[in-house]
Amino acid sequence: MMGSGNRRRWRSEKPKPDTGRAMREQPMFALLRALVLLLFGILTVQLIRMQVVQGDEYAQRAKINTLREVPIPAARGLIYDRNLQPLVQNSVRFAAAIVPANLPERGEIGVYRLLQQVLNMSVEEMEKKVQEGVAQQGPYSPAVIKGDLDRETVLILMELEPHAPGLQLLVEPSRRYLAGPLLSHVLGYVGAISEEEYQERQGQGYQLRDFIGKSGVESIYESLLRGKPGKKLIEVDAAGREQEVISERQPVDGSSLVLTIDQGLQRQTAQVLQEFVGPSDNGAAVVMDVHSGEILAMVSLPSFDNNVFSGPLPEEDLAALMNSPAKPLVNHSIAEMYAPGSSFKPIVGAAALEEGVATTGTVITSRGYITVQHEYDPNVVYVFKDWAALGALDFYGGLAMSSDVYFYYLAGGKADEGFQGLGEERVARFARAFGLGEATGIDLPGESAGFMPDARWKEETFGEPWTVGDTYNFGIGQGYLSVTPLQMVVAMSAFANGGELLTPHLLKEMRDSHGNVLQQQEKQVRRRVPVDPDYLDAVKEGMRQSVAWGVANTAAVAGVQVAGKTGTAEFGSPRPDGSHETHGWFVGFAPYEDPQVAIVVFVQRGGGGQQAAPAAAKILDYYFHGPQMAQKPDGGG
Repeated sequence: MMGSGNRRRWRSEKPKPDTGRAMREQPMFALLRALVLLLFGILTVQLIRMQVVQGDEYAQRAKINTLREVPIPAARGLIYDRNLQPLVQNSVRFAAAIVPANLPERGEIGVYRLLQQVLNMSVEEMEKKVQEGVAQQGPYSPAVIKGDLDRETVLILMELEPHAPGLQLLVEPSRRYLAGPLLSHVLGYVGAISEEEYQERQGQGYQLRDFIGKSGVESIYESLLRGKPGKKLIEVDAAGREQEVISERQPVDGSSLVLTIDQGLQRQTAQVLQEFVGPSDNGAAVVMDVHSGEILAMVSLPSFDNNVFSGPLPEEDLAALMNSPAKPLVNHSIAEMYAPGSSFKPIVGAAALEEGVATTGTVITSRGYITVQHEYDPNVVYVFKDWAALGALDFYGGLAMSSDVYFYYLAGGKADEGFQGLGEERVARFARAFGLGEATGIDLPGESAGFMPDARWKEETFGEPWTVGDTYNFGIGQGYLSVTPLQMVVAMSAFANGGELLTPHLLKEMRDSHGNVLQQQEKQVRRRVPVDPDYLDAVKEGMRQSVAWGVANTAAVAGVQVAGKTGTAEFGSPRPDGSHETHGWFVGFAPYEDPQVAIVVFVQRGGGGQQAAPAAAKILDYYFHGPQMAQKPDGGG
C-alpha cells in the first residue's frame, strides 16, 4: 500500500487558451471602451458649456418658461339717456376654465373626475372643450368648460382650485339692461364673440372668450364702449398658479355714451303704440328733433328682453325668437319696408308745385274714381278709385282730404283732359331727394334702404313697360314703392325745418369713465331738398288743414297745432270681395307755427285715421304737456 505522502492530488487540466478568439475580441472591447469614453467626454463638455459658458442664458430661458402674459379686460362703457338716466349696468359672472398647459402629465383625467360632480359634466365633455380650446388658442390660454356658474358652485370651485392643477375660476363681464324690452332694439345686446368675429378682430386685442356688441348701439359703438384691455406679465409655479407680477399695464375703460333718447318719452310711446296695434303683427313709432336729427324715441313692436342674451340662452327660446312671424328681433322702424300709402302724398304735392304741374289754386274734381283707356286697346278702360266722391278740391283740400283722384292727376296726369302730370321719373327723383330709396345713415346696424321703382327697373324685372296706371299707384304711395318708418319721419323733418334733409342719430355725446365730455355729436345735413321754401310752406299748410278739419283730424292735440298726413296702404292678396288688408300710417310734425319734433306711427294691419293718427296724438300730447304736468306739485291744478 502506498503511503499518503506518495499519493498524487487530482487536478483538472488547464484548458489550452484559444489564442485566435482572444485576438479577435480584444479590438472590439477596446473600441467599446473608446466609445464610452468619447460619450462621457461629450457629455462633460456639454455640461460645462451649459453650466459655465451658457449658464446665464439657460437660466433666463428657464425663467421665461415660468412667465405668462395675462390680459386684463377693460370695463365696458355705460350708456345713458339724454337726461343722464342710466340704461345699462355692468356686473360679473363666473366661469370654470382649464389651462391645458397646467394639467398634470398623464393625470388630467383625475382633474376632470374631481370636477364632474361639481359642474354636472362628464369627463368626455370637459376633455372635448379643453381640446377645442387648445386648437383655437393654444395650451396656455384658459379654455372655458362651463359658464354662468351659481354662487354655490363658485364657492366649491374656489376651495378646489388649489387642489386641481389647471383649474381656473374666471370672472367674466355681464351686462344688465335696466329698461329691458323698452329699449332692446335701440341698445341691442352683447354676447360671446363668435369664431368668425374673433378671426376678424384677432389683431385688435380680442380674446376668444371676450364678449362683443351684437346689435343696436352696443354693436355700432363697440370700439368706443369696449375700451383698451391691459395685460400683466406674471410668474407661475409648476401648477400654473400666480407667484409674482413682473409687469403690468392697466386697461383703459371704455367710453360712456349719452344717447338722444328720452326714456320717459320712449316709455309713453311704447305704451301708446301697444294700445293701438291690437292684433297687428308689428308696429313702429319714431319721434325726431327736426332741427338736430336727434331721435327722441324709437319703438318697434313686438320687442324682446335683451337681458336674456346676457347669459346662456336655451336653444328652444332662441328658436322661438328667431322663428316668430312677428320677428321681435327685427327693428321694424329701420329694417322693414312697407308701402307708405297716402303718407307719401306730401312729397308728390311738393314735386308738383316745384315743377309747375299745379299751383295751390289748381282745382280738380273727384267723382270717386278716374278712368283711363288702355294705351293700345281703346275698348279696355281701367278704373282707379278714390276713397270717396270728394267733389271739387284745390291743392290744400286735395291734401287735407287725401283725395286719390287729385294725386292721380298730379302724378300721372289726365291725357284726355290735357292735364300733364309729373310722370314716374320726376316722382321718383323728388322722392329720392327726400331720402327715400336710400339709407338714412342712422347710427344703428341693419338699416334698410327701402325701394324706389322706376320704368327701367320694371322692364328689367318683369319684361313689361311702365304704364300710366303704375304712375297713378306710385303717386298715392302704392304699387312697388316701399319705405321704412324712419325714412318717412326724416322726410317730414325736411318739410318742418325748411328743407334740410338730416342724418338721424342716437348718440348725443361721448364721455370718459369720469364723466368728462369727450365729444358731442353735431348736426349732419345730407342735402337740401330741391323745393322752394314757399312750396314747402304750402304743403305744410295742407297738412295742418288735414289735422284741423280733414282726414287726419284724429291726430289733433289740444293747445298744439299739429300738421300731418295719414296713410292707409293696401298690401297682400285681395280678399274674396276684392278688398285688401291695410297698413296704417301717420306722419307729421308740431307745433305747426314753430316745428320742434316730427313723428311717424306705423301700425301693421291697421288704418291711418283709426289707429296711427290717434296714437300720434297721445304721444305728442305727452311730449308737449306730460313732462310739465308731472313736475307740478301735489294738489296743483
